[in-house]
Amino acid sequence: MISLAARDVLHTWGKFVFTGVGLGLLIGVTLTMAGVYRGMVDDAKVLLNNSGADMWVVQKNTLGPYAEPSSIHDDLYRSILSMPGVARAANVTYLTMQVQQGERDVRAMVVGIIPDGPGEPGYLLAGRQITRSHYEAVADIATGFEMGQTIRIRRHNYTVVGLTRRMVSSGGDPMVFIPLRDAQEAQFLKDNDAIINERSRTAANPAFNRPEVLDAIISSQSSNPFVNAILVQIKPGFTAEKVAEPIRRWQKLQVYTRDQMEEILVAKLIATSSKQIGMFLVILAIVSAAIVAFIIYTLTMGKIREIAVLKLIGTRNRTIAGMIMQQAVGLGLIGFVVGKVSATIWAPMFPKYVLLEPGDALRGFIAIVIICILASLLAIRAALNVDPAEAIGG
Repeated sequence: MISLAARDVLHTWGKFVFTGVGLGLLIGVTLTMAGVYRGMVDDAKVLLNNSGADMWVVQKNTLGPYAEPSSIHDDLYRSILSMPGVARAANVTYLTMQVQQGERDVRAMVVGIIPDGPGEPGYLLAGRQITRSHYEAVADIATGFEMGQTIRIRRHNYTVVGLTRRMVSSGGDPMVFIPLRDAQEAQFLKDNDAIINERSRTAANPAFNRPEVLDAIISSQSSNPFVNAILVQIKPGFTAEKVAEPIRRWQKLQVYTRDQMEEILVAKLIATSSKQIGMFLVILAIVSAAIVAFIIYTLTMGKIREIAVLKLIGTRNRTIAGMIMQQAVGLGLIGFVVGKVSATIWAPMFPKYVLLEPGDALRGFIAIVIICILASLLAIRAALNVDPAEAIGG
């Protein structure tokens, strides 16, 4: 049987194709928005994987160290190491800031780590891990830093000795790893004027101005004995919850397992962003349906006389409805192909990671077909109400 839909499309193929391309760009934006959300979730999971930890020990009554600030003494890791089931434990700090390289600034998460401990980059693309206690750095390639370059963090310069990949924060900022002591200083470092003023206030306080007391207080003000978290790896044969329970009870600290930390990052930290993206997807779906409905309705109204002729020669309503529905679905297929190709091309250009999953593409394809079928109903109704007499009218 001759396909009426194909013949009609060939008759006005230019308008049909360009309309499909326009719709495809809109579909590409929709797929990209879904990819942005998937990328945010993947960033959160990558952050946990890169830490190498089975548990996070943080300040009590906080959601630290990623969702909320957390501050604990840096000597507590020794007590954690003595707990049953703990294989390794290491302090870590996290600080999101601007890192300077020459004349440019890079937004990065500066991570203070213990060399050869949990939290160290799992693999390197080039160079080596940090081996010295000061002034060395390992950077993610997304920062744009290169081997041997000197970068500035607060007052000090660091030499990039290693490069890694896909080491990012939950917000997608690339990581720069430096020795823990340097990171502790950078996180709580005050400017010179503030230090001088604080020392003057301490010296002017009668309770502290005795020489032996004053020197001890000034020394304590110049150091930072705090970290954001302790990363813990457990021994084989132990469960995370079994190891965490005595730490909570006896150390009076908050302990999160891998599942709990993932819940915090996904369900709490990016919850608002996911809802916002969800609203955008709903709006884009409605706009896409409206565009398809308008286009198909316009194309149908442009051939009212032809439809009337078809009805006059005895063409069944089902055939006419099928023709219009096939055109709507064909428009959606062109749009989907253009959208998928467009999203794949421009996704790597985004500053944050965009993850385009095949499952999302399949669900998007099904949604587009359904939207096109529903959008064609208005045009089908208008076509079926056409009077055959219009074929011989004026």
